[in-house]
Amino acid sequence: MSNAEQLTQAYEQRPDPKQLTQDDKGEVDYEPHLEESLRVSSEHEHIVKCITNLYSGSASEEDMKVYSEKAIYDDPWSYCDTRYKIAGQWYGIPKIFHPSRTLATQIIHDEPTSIIFKLRQEYSPRALPFSKVVNSLVTLTLDEQGKVRYHKDMWNEKDYSHEGLGKVMKTLNGDYLTGVTRPPEGL
Repeated sequence: MSNAEQLTQAYEQRPDPKQLTQDDKGEVDYEPHLEESLRVSSEHEHIVKCITNLYSGSASEEDMKVYSEKAIYDDPWSYCDTRYKIAGQWYGIPKIFHPSRTLATQIIHDEPTSIIFKLRQEYSPRALPFSKVVNSLVTLTLDEQGKVRYHKDMWNEKDYSHEGLGKVMKTLNGDYLTGVTRPPEGL
């Protein structure tokens, strides 16, 4: 079993979006509602702040330190299995978007080894005169040292494929983007 498979097996959570985010009509609701956000420890608040900084284009080594060296990042476009490859994704944000802004977050689940929050992010592509607001459900699974070991970003209520062509495309993106974005080697 590969390192990525071991990490996935040990740390991947598959949250039920309907159970976690259901609105009054029984629909999945990824829009953050600040007044309903859970209070969390200062350590978890720091992790969420660093992650939202990365979504907003910080691309900083300091913010990347919330990840374990061997961690997984999993979203509809990418699957990365080291902190360095994850950095390749985050260091690409400021190259593609100007700006990318976190508009709101709502922490909906908090335990010592996991944080789940709703995220509202505005992306403004550099080359195009418009912005796109995206609501997502972010799940962070933490190890014994409080480092992020699995980061899942869900844009809709379906979980992502870890098989077939979808997995191949996500893995290629994760494996080769570092050659374009060039994050610091020390990550």
